[in-house]
Amino acid sequence: MKFLIRLLFLSILISLSIGFYHKNFLESGLDGEKIIGATVLFSVIFFLPLFLYNRWKDKNIRDYTLTKENFERMKNIKKKKKVQ
Repeated sequence: MKFLIRLLFLSILISLSIGFYHKNFLESGLDGEKIIGATVLFSVIFFLPLFLYNRWKDKNIRDYTLTKENFERMKNIKKKKKVQ
């Protein structure tokens, strides 16, 4: 999975650089904008969900939400830091 995400990220960077090259240095600026737009669309539809899934797959969402227990735990940690 990591290899796939790195490969997709590298292809997105290459595609963006090709799109900006076409837009700025060649006469067909419209083609460059199409390449950039397709790259952004691809990154949002395919790359972003894969990346987010990979980052969150082994984590418990309750550890990151603000529940009453977590709020009390944060208060206790803050009080302990003030005492020290």
